[in-house]
Amino acid sequence: MDEVVSAADANRRFSVLLRGVRDGHSYVVTSHGRPVARIVPAHGENASTSGARALLLARLEKQQVIEAGRWTREELYEDDR
Repeated sequence: MDEVVSAADANRRFSVLLRGVRDGHSYVVTSHGRPVARIVPAHGENASTSGARALLLARLEKQQVIEAGRWTREELYEDDR
């Protein structure tokens, strides 16, 4: 879970936040209580990315498979004019 930090606090503690990011932590920076930025590690997958992927895959697995039949390339790219 991202730690929420105000913009003013992020400005004052920027070097501390960077050390936290280096250790794998992530932060959401807010301005007047509204999220405006996210500070995350530059490389690797963070928890929000893997969580979003897991939710998407779970949703896709629950969807019913629809038999659409076969189509030609021309039919696939046909304009509806």
